[in-house]
Amino acid sequence: MPIPTNFSTPTRVSAKERAYSQIQEWIIDGTLKPQEKLHDADLAQALGVSRTPIREALQLLNVQGFVEMFPGVGTQVTSVKKEDIAKILPPLGALQALAAELATPIIDEKTIGTLRELNESFAQAIYRNDFYSALKYDDYYHNLIIETAQNPYISNAVSTLQAHVMRLFHHQSVILTTQSIKEHEAIIKAFEKRDAKTASKMARINWTRAIDEFFAEYNQNN
Repeated sequence: MPIPTNFSTPTRVSAKERAYSQIQEWIIDGTLKPQEKLHDADLAQALGVSRTPIREALQLLNVQGFVEMFPGVGTQVTSVKKEDIAKILPPLGALQALAAELATPIIDEKTIGTLRELNESFAQAIYRNDFYSALKYDDYYHNLIIETAQNPYISNAVSTLQAHVMRLFHHQSVILTTQSIKEHEAIIKAFEKRDAKTASKMARINWTRAIDEFFAEYNQNN
């Protein structure tokens, strides 16, 4: 199980949180490959923690669907099913739509301006085919709306789903297109008009459209 040594570690977090965050990141970006067996002793040594926080982190990742734990046998990274995009994006789209609706009456001009700047950065990344950066800006954009909605229950649920979306992106299941630029701007304009219905509708469309795009390309190549 090859483990990187040149990774940064966040400060002021518990050993379990640090282990969870880093292992999840390695699973998302493919450093730890699907079906790879995980050894808590090796992970503990790499992260400079005891085996207890590693086991606690793996238990949480198991609940979230990133690893599978087999009592008495071991733990391994879950497989990636690209078609799961059709299972992940509808609930994520529904939560994002609700967040946009809740954010509409309370969002301020400064936040709207930041959203527009993020969308511009997103657009520039798309046009230069830097899709990894585009996904980061897209993440910042939507997370800002989630934060503005001020509902931690939505935020917690979205966090797990978005982590799975990031993993699918690294396995070429998520396709980013220029259409998202227009949809982002439509959400912003809806915020400016205090039009919660349109903001919610466009937020949902912005997420679920990727399902059709994925299967269109999948069917074309198979």
